[in-house]
Amino acid sequence: MAIPRVLIIAGSDSGGGAGIQADLKTVSALGAFGMTAITALTAQNTTGVYGVVEMPPEFVAQQIDVVVKDIGVDAVKTGMLSNAAIIEAVASKIREYHLSPVVVDPVMIAKSGSPLLRPEAIDALKGVLLTVATVVTPNLHEARALTGMEIEDISSMREAAKAIHALGPQYVVVKGGHLKGEAVDVLFDGQQFYEFRAERVNTHNTHGTGCVYASAIAAGLAKGKSVVEAVKEAKEFVTMAVRHSLALGQGHGPVNPMAWTFAPQAHNP
Repeated sequence: MAIPRVLIIAGSDSGGGAGIQADLKTVSALGAFGMTAITALTAQNTTGVYGVVEMPPEFVAQQIDVVVKDIGVDAVKTGMLSNAAIIEAVASKIREYHLSPVVVDPVMIAKSGSPLLRPEAIDALKGVLLTVATVVTPNLHEARALTGMEIEDISSMREAAKAIHALGPQYVVVKGGHLKGEAVDVLFDGQQFYEFRAERVNTHNTHGTGCVYASAIAAGLAKGKSVVEAVKEAKEFVTMAVRHSLALGQGHGPVNPMAWTFAPQAHNP
C-alpha cells in the first residue's frame, strides 16, 4: 500500500516548535509522508519571531509544481502564507492541479504575539484561499479577524463557524483553546455541528498547537478518513502533544507531536 502524501505549504520555524518543522513531525507520527513548499523563513524561538524572509511567490509556486508532478499529493495543508501574493499563488496552484482535500490553518499571529500575516492579506485569505479549502481551522482570534464577531462561548463559536462557512470552505473548525474550562472545538459542515472536547492541560508550553492540529487533520484525510474522523483523531493527537509538551526555552515551549509514537495511551495511528 502506498504511503499517504501530504504537501505542507507553510513557513519555517527555526526554533522547531511550529511551522514546517512541527508539520513534518506530525504527519510522520501519523504514518504519512510530508513534502513542503516553504513560504517564509523565520528567525524564531520560544520567546518570539525576530525576523522574517518571505519567499518570492513564483518560487513558492515552483516548489508546488515539482512536488505535484513527480511525487503526487493526497492532501494539502497550508499554514503561514505571509502576504497576499503568496496566497494568490498557492490558491492558483491548488486550482490548477485540482488538489484536494485542502486544510487551511489561517495563521495570523505567533504564540508570542508576533504577526505572521500582513494585515492587507486577510482579504486575500478570505476571498481567494477559503474558496478552495476543504477544512479551515481558525482559533478564536483568527475567527474574530475573519468575521468581525466577538466570540466568548460555544454559541458564538457556532455563529462564527456559520459566517466563515459562508466564505467558501466546505468545513469549518473553530478552536476553543482560548476559552476557559474544557477545551471544546466546534466543527460545522454547512448543516450540522459537531463538538470535540478534551480536558484542558495546565501548561504554558503550547507553541505549535495550531500547526499540529491542522497537519494531523490533513494526515487523516490523506489516509482516507472522513473530515469528522480526521478532526476527532487530530483532537486526540494535539491533546496528547500538549500533555507531553516540552519545557524548552524561556518562553512558550513546544508541544510534542512525537508523543503519539510513544505515549502509553491507546490510539490508532
